[in-house]
Amino acid sequence: MYYEASDFLETADSDTLKRIARTRELTREYYFSDYEDKEKRTAILHKLLGGIGENVAIDTPFHCDYGKNIFLGNDVIINMNCTFVDNKTIRIGDRVLIASNVQIYTSSHPVLPQERLVPDWRERQTTFFRTYARPIEIGNNVWIGGGCILLPGVTIGENSVIGAGSVVNRPIPPNCVAVGNPCRVIRYFDTDRGGD
Repeated sequence: MYYEASDFLETADSDTLKRIARTRELTREYYFSDYEDKEKRTAILHKLLGGIGENVAIDTPFHCDYGKNIFLGNDVIINMNCTFVDNKTIRIGDRVLIASNVQIYTSSHPVLPQERLVPDWRERQTTFFRTYARPIEIGNNVWIGGGCILLPGVTIGENSVIGAGSVVNRPIPPNCVAVGNPCRVIRYFDTDRGGD
């Protein structure tokens, strides 16, 4: 894989660690908030996330690194035990359903050890590994099934369905059902007919 210098992140500097610690405080507060206290839970989400539309429900537990890189549209449901590693932007459109145990990763590490490992990391006072990140975008009207994993840089086209347990490592076009590891389109549908 080819990497740009801008793809790599510093993940252990003091500012980053402070932001992550603040996010952990907010997700903990959200987890322990009264499920029926929608006003308080919404207020926490407004502090946590970069942007949030109307009629958004995020079940607990919910995990993320920064929160501020997550942008949600209107009418979004994120079910329990989802993890969003938001080193880069995660943008989710309107009327999106995200089932339980979905993992969205904007970051990863190079495969080759000579690219992944930093030989002089102690002198540079950094981590011993390199991390890269790329944004993820999920279009309107998408349904992501339980246990799916979305990898850095993918997009999911509007109206599409990602089958449970899929690992998405490439862009998925609009108006289709895609499943598997790696995730592949198995059929397209016509949204004008109201069915397939």
